[in-house]
Amino acid sequence: MKGKPRIRAFFAMSLDGFIAGPNDELDWLNVAEGAEDTFTPFIQQIGALLMGRRSYDVASSFDVPWPYGEVPVLVTTHRELKPKTPSISACAGSIAELVEKAKAVAAPKDVYIDGGQLIRQALDAGLVDEITATVIPTILGKGIPLFQGAAEKHGLEFISQRPLGKGLVELVYRVKRE
Repeated sequence: MKGKPRIRAFFAMSLDGFIAGPNDELDWLNVAEGAEDTFTPFIQQIGALLMGRRSYDVASSFDVPWPYGEVPVLVTTHRELKPKTPSISACAGSIAELVEKAKAVAAPKDVYIDGGQLIRQALDAGLVDEITATVIPTILGKGIPLFQGAAEKHGLEFISQRPLGKGLVELVYRVKRE
């Protein structure tokens, strides 16, 4: 892998900016079935995933195989954690400490940050390098917004866009550094 490992956020969102329904529903993502798979090539570049506890609880509740395979998953939590696979472990600390720990585990690959609150914290701390958002052609009207509650404005530099089929569009941005 060339260059310095990146801290990357990768997520799907509705056209009106929600990452889940009001009760963490993700059934609206079914519209993406049959669209181009961008997750598999993305996860192959990842050496560790730093995941919020709420996201972990939602992802581990699905009756499907664990989608992250053997990639080490560090779940940020202060509560007891019953790992779904041996590659999952609990961690706690400041966002800077958590990202450093994930970088150490991921080396030399990239770190994937997952979970709305965790992404906002890392973004506000200046730790996110790249954001990949897949826009799903659905308007939820209400739900869990990703960026609401960010502590400040964040400039982004456009990298790429591409249609994925079924009306989905992938947008990739680099976070500008002041």
